[in-house]
Amino acid sequence: MKVLMIFDQIQAGMGGKEKANIAPGGKKGEIGSVPMIKPHLKEVDGQVSACLYCGDEYFKENKEEVERKMVGMVKKLNPDIVICGPAYNYKGYGKMCAVLADKINENTSIPALAAMSEENEDTIAEYKDKMNIVKMPKKGGTGLKNSLANIALLAEKMYKKEDTKELKKDICY
Repeated sequence: MKVLMIFDQIQAGMGGKEKANIAPGGKKGEIGSVPMIKPHLKEVDGQVSACLYCGDEYFKENKEEVERKMVGMVKKLNPDIVICGPAYNYKGYGKMCAVLADKINENTSIPALAAMSEENEDTIAEYKDKMNIVKMPKKGGTGLKNSLANIALLAEKMYKKEDTKELKKDICY
């Protein structure tokens, strides 16, 4: 299973809040925080084939451009599944994850999911009925290992077009 990850500038390893205006980009292979989820993806025969990134402030100021570019890059890279996040408790990143996963699901045949913590309550309330948003702890919270395993498991089931109803009751908002 070829996985494409979508990160903000921090999770991509491109800098902190001072780099929030970084334009969309991408790289084949692994960048940033991929090593955290890599062992969990391996358990479901998945590997990261590419990563896309965008600063959350750039996204906020150029939403339609970023949506168009990200959907286009996803189509070009043609992964089996797209994982947007994990966004933890970062509100700008959480919003970007939900919006991009929703746009990818709307405009491609490639399934996409998002992952974030409950601190993103407004985004969760707006998008939880439109797409899969995996529950996770806030940055530094307990339960990260379990949530990363849940992301990988849901990604596998979505890719294989298996029934996810019961699993989502436990791991999604």
